[in-house]
Amino acid sequence: MNSFSSSFKKILVNLLIVIGLTALLGFLFLKVYLPFYTHHGETVTVPDLSGYRFLEASQLLKNTGLQYEVSVDSGFSADLPALAILKQIPDASSQVKTGRRVYLTLNARNAPLLKMPNLVNMPLKNVQEILSNIGLQRGDIVYVPDIGINVVLDQRYRGVSVKEGFEIPKGATIDLLVGDGMGNQLLFVPDLKGLEEEEAEFLILGSGLRLGNKNYSSTDSVASGRVFLQSPGPGMEVRTGELINIWISKN
Repeated sequence: MNSFSSSFKKILVNLLIVIGLTALLGFLFLKVYLPFYTHHGETVTVPDLSGYRFLEASQLLKNTGLQYEVSVDSGFSADLPALAILKQIPDASSQVKTGRRVYLTLNARNAPLLKMPNLVNMPLKNVQEILSNIGLQRGDIVYVPDIGINVVLDQRYRGVSVKEGFEIPKGATIDLLVGDGMGNQLLFVPDLKGLEEEEAEFLILGSGLRLGNKNYSSTDSVASGRVFLQSPGPGMEVRTGELINIWISKN
């Protein structure tokens, strides 16, 4: 009987030791090892990298405790320098764990080439939208004597006439030669007051007239961004192709 009791006590003691060690190891794993391994509870704010050059952005991420990876696919923006950050994942201000990888999309070194569209014989009012849609900029508008009022007669890149299909870099500026339509026909000047800037320009060109100076000034008579004065005034008779100057509110 004493032998059985002694053996039982030993088993019980060993069992308690095993349970205690298991509990201790579990506690150390959850409270010490796991937080250390996963940086549990340690987060950083992803910085806004938009517009930064690559070297600047990579150093900023390193200082923040984050890693980075550059995407194979690049984009292009004529407004940013080569190798500037176009996109980042995760987004700026996101809360992430220390050591998280941030994926970067860079601005290409060279602009992609586009095929020049044919703008000749098109109304000037349609050209701006066409150029914007394919990633080109409208440059200078040079009026020349021609019966076609506000009709494109030639398209030029860096002073050289370019034909449809000619390859030019995205973001390039295209200058236009446009007919002035000067003749003996008389037109009535439309009333532009209260129109938004783009609406007024569209109406001027669509009326067979030309846009003159655009002036910006503070006024309480109309909302910001709208025409409050024009010269010549509404209803006046002018020749085809006459310049119309407008004043726009900038409250």
